[in-house]
Amino acid sequence: MLTDTKARTAKPRDKAYKLTDSNCLYLLVTPSGGKLWRWNYKYEGKQKAMAFGSYPTVGLTDARFKRDEAHALWVEGHDPGVVKKLRIEENLEAGRRTFERTARLWHDNAKSQWAKRHANDILRSLERDVFPEIGALPIAQLTPPLILAALREVEARGSIETAKRIRQRIEAVFDYAIAEGFADKNPAERLGAVLKPLRRGRQPAITDLVPLQKMILAAEEDFARPVTRLGLRLLALTSVRPNELRGACWYEFEELNGKEPLWRIPAARMKGDLDRKEEADGDHLVPLTPQAVDVLRALWPLTGEGDLLFPSCRKPDRPMSENAIGFLLHRAGYHGHHVPHGFRAAFSTIMNEWAERKGKEGDRAIIDLMLAHVPREKVEGAYNRARYMPRRRELAGIWADMLTEGMPSPMVLVQRPTRPLGPSPRRFRPLPVEAAFRFPTRVVRRSAE
Repeated sequence: MLTDTKARTAKPRDKAYKLTDSNCLYLLVTPSGGKLWRWNYKYEGKQKAMAFGSYPTVGLTDARFKRDEAHALWVEGHDPGVVKKLRIEENLEAGRRTFERTARLWHDNAKSQWAKRHANDILRSLERDVFPEIGALPIAQLTPPLILAALREVEARGSIETAKRIRQRIEAVFDYAIAEGFADKNPAERLGAVLKPLRRGRQPAITDLVPLQKMILAAEEDFARPVTRLGLRLLALTSVRPNELRGACWYEFEELNGKEPLWRIPAARMKGDLDRKEEADGDHLVPLTPQAVDVLRALWPLTGEGDLLFPSCRKPDRPMSENAIGFLLHRAGYHGHHVPHGFRAAFSTIMNEWAERKGKEGDRAIIDLMLAHVPREKVEGAYNRARYMPRRRELAGIWADMLTEGMPSPMVLVQRPTRPLGPSPRRFRPLPVEAAFRFPTRVVRRSAE
């Protein structure tokens, strides 16, 4: 039986010789003074040997452990030398399976289910915020602290919602990796609980573009009055407050046939104190996109004979219920996930992230202005609410193009059924709107006539 003392004191000779241990383990002493661990075994009638390293880097106890481990494989019918080579190759391949490589495979596999713009946004967010931090690391060796450190960097610049969204994307990459056998656990799964919370009192809102589009499509396919469906679409396009939409009157709209259509919401109807409501130039100006004008064009045959765009079905002289759009979202399965007021958060988040990607940091203040937010350093009564109108119109167009990609025309929404049951669900059949349709040059307040 070999001892550590014999191994340590063994001297080189003219020829290599062996110091044997139990169960075919031996120390090969070379003429140059090297001491190499070897283990002999037979597999399918052939004599073979395995190398376990050199002494004293690998001590006697470690060499015996390696021998016993290899012997256990041999007893089970495996060739220990082949198993060792496979393990080495597996470790090398695991090192090549970096997070970035796996994430790109995941993205390539999943991108067909997304709009092209959204797919590009997802990849850019990973390239910007994740790959520089953990992209080069083997995905199987990533730990929650490593991932959390990357997410903290995103939080540090104030992008709380972006950090939460990126965590979800990292989690999806790990789900893919587990399914492909690249990893056996998902270290991003529970990190949502330790990320910074969104500010309190915030109403539920979906702030990722594709889920937002999916929600709108689901709600528009549900049963509802056409007026309610069109109200939902216009609310999403304009990001005004729900009460401002409900009280909208036709005479508030200007230049609907022109190149720069505008919705002028009177100061008296805006959120704020008495000073705001009595402010001479306190009207909120909403530039209307072609998509928004299309909604109005579909709505005109339904409600154009009265003052209100969205009247109550029972009392045409009063606005529709404040719960009408909320109930539509509820029926579509989004209760607790998104409320009508949430379109403002969606617009703010998505457009601010767009501005950040495009290097348009100056657009942040304009986006706030589009939401009728007054900067803290400004005096309410002295704030110019008509500022940056050309850029506001451009941003409104970018938002409308992103939001309505793949969505049906507003005229399609008018023809959809209003109730779920019965052999012949009721459908609205408004007066046809020809391609050359023009709104009245000036809509007067009918209740004042």
